Amino acid sequence: MSTFHATRPADEAMPAGAAFFEASGGDWDEIAREVVGEERIVVNMGPQHPSTHGVLRLMLEIDGETVTEARAGVGYLHTGIEKNMEFRTWTQGTTFCTRMDYLAPFFQETAFCLGVEKLLGITDDVPARASVIRVLMMELNRIASHLVCLGTAGNEMGATTVMTIAFTAREEILRVFEAVTGLRMNHAYVRPGGVAQDVPEGTTDQVRKAVPQVKHYLRQLGDLMLANPIFKARLVGTGSLNLAGCMALGITGPVLRSAGLPYDVRKAFPYCGYETYDFDVPVSDNADCYDRVVLRIEECYQSLKIVEQTLERLDATTGEPVMVADKKIAWPAQLAVGGDGQGNSLEHIKTIMGTSMEALIHHFKIVTEGFRVPAGQVWQTVEHPRGELGVHVVSDGGTRPYRAHFRDPSFNNLQAVSVMCEGGQVADVVVSVASLDPVLGGVDR
Repeated sequence: MSTFHATRPADEAMPAGAAFFEASGGDWDEIAREVVGEERIVVNMGPQHPSTHGVLRLMLEIDGETVTEARAGVGYLHTGIEKNMEFRTWTQGTTFCTRMDYLAPFFQETAFCLGVEKLLGITDDVPARASVIRVLMMELNRIASHLVCLGTAGNEMGATTVMTIAFTAREEILRVFEAVTGLRMNHAYVRPGGVAQDVPEGTTDQVRKAVPQVKHYLRQLGDLMLANPIFKARLVGTGSLNLAGCMALGITGPVLRSAGLPYDVRKAFPYCGYETYDFDVPVSDNADCYDRVVLRIEECYQSLKIVEQTLERLDATTGEPVMVADKKIAWPAQLAVGGDGQGNSLEHIKTIMGTSMEALIHHFKIVTEGFRVPAGQVWQTVEHPRGELGVHVVSDGGTRPYRAHFRDPSFNNLQAVSVMCEGGQVADVVVSVASLDPVLGGVDR
């Protein structure tokens, strides 16, 4: 039979009222009952656990199956993106911030570039076609991000089919991204002054073929989840966070809208011409995990509605510029990709080098040194899939940002973990965290 003993080291000074116990052997039930007086267990969930969405550490104090205290530990990723941006040109900054929330790269790129354009004073000079392309890419990205949220959340609850359907739908969108930017993620496609290059021929047709497919998969997800009694039993009434709690913690996005407040940056502070698009902001008032699923699915349909409007505008503006006319800012100017997809085409290089010595010098300087941005600071926000994404950009008049700081919605929304999880079951922690949809690349930027 195993035994245990509880001792307090005599040579160790203990604070008033504190107790130190050393247990060796025995059963925890007996130790808790005879020494501690209650069953109090501290459990680590993560930072490598699949249900914690990457590198999030949850420190749970549990009493049986009930969570009595929940704390979120972050900082395991540490990308240092904001500091790195201070050592690169303004244009190169997009290659860093696009990697923050890697599931929604276009939103970081656009927010940063809109801020730089404000500092440059060229907001009204950005070509209309470039803004339409930005809206198209962001709304497709919103759908892709929500699909990852819904799919991984379903998988964490044991519904693998939910994940396979969601990821299959996401593939339709990633193919479009690859066709337009050459990459499935981390695009650096949005640049100060516009976008890197126009969409290739046939893009609108490709998107029009993808839209019905995505709608088909969304209907399947709705059928699988929304009326499923097991799914509803896990989510209805779980992870509740009312409007007062959201406002106190600075929560935005679908979590805030599930509490009844229809706050959406696209409507409140329009950018990229969003005020000219017809779409609705879905809201509900039950403020639980189930409502957040319903809202994200409905937001996907609203994004598809916006996408269809952008396709009409792209068809009507074929051949129009996608970068500001000022050659002292536009970079790269009239990018022409080579046949291998790597670097500029030989014809483009020949044009640059053969036009004039001044053109060659300008091309060299704007690529290596970058353009100067007037001293000042701006604050720019966009409606990210997870909430309000803000960027504070500061310039000292040089060719590099003096400071670029992002308000990532995942970071702010993680404050709700304790409020949503304490008093619930251990199994509900997984569901509640999934309903927040945190991406730790943005949290640990």
